[in-house]
Amino acid sequence: MSATVRARRAALAATLCAVVTLGATACGPFSDSTPPKASGPFGELTGPQIVDKAIAATKTAKSLSMDLDLKTSDGPLKGFVSTDVQGQCAGTLTIGTTGTAELIRPADKAVYLRFDEAFLKEQSKGESADVQAAVLKEMKGRWVKTDAKDPDAKDMLDLCDLKALLADFEQDTAGTVQGEETTVGGAKALTLTQTYQGGEKDTFYVATEGKPYLLKIVTTGGDEPGTIVLSGYDKPVTAKAPAKKDVVVTD
Repeated sequence: MSATVRARRAALAATLCAVVTLGATACGPFSDSTPPKASGPFGELTGPQIVDKAIAATKTAKSLSMDLDLKTSDGPLKGFVSTDVQGQCAGTLTIGTTGTAELIRPADKAVYLRFDEAFLKEQSKGESADVQAAVLKEMKGRWVKTDAKDPDAKDMLDLCDLKALLADFEQDTAGTVQGEETTVGGAKALTLTQTYQGGEKDTFYVATEGKPYLLKIVTTGGDEPGTIVLSGYDKPVTAKAPAKKDVVVTD
């Protein structure tokens, strides 16, 4: 995984830019030989050519969903987010060891966030028992409505900027080699691996039927291992604003 990826993960606690933009490693892939040609559903394309083809297809997506299970410099990150090029977005994220936040961004300027009890207790830690009780009473089970430009929402909303994320989606594919055929979520896929000096390895799962979308990326070794599963390509994103009675409006 490149230094660029690590820096972006640290800055955001893993935005999709930090998660999916797998830039070239400074020292390059750990391979000096010409990668063997692939066979099977991609004919005589080489491993690098297959991953290049998958990246090109993925960058055409109008919407997608991301299932994240990562280790970042800020701790573990897990979540599931669906987003589209219109900015609509919905999902759930758990950053660190406690607390989960839900996110809805309809096709307007508002964003809605809802935090579970563990998150609310963590945020009010150190306050008096009365204050903590008041926070839970006011906020538990309710959505906070704020402007999408609010700095407090920016980190999470970076995951909703699909246009920017796909525009930055790049990978130095030199040295990528073909692996076995398998399935991801019931879809047939071809595995391809890229190994770097130090033992870190990226494994790509590319759809072999329909468009050659990337279906999964697994990073092992190194300081920030993790798995990203990509699905729901070009499917509508459901991001409906909550009922007014369930919303707390911030100033």
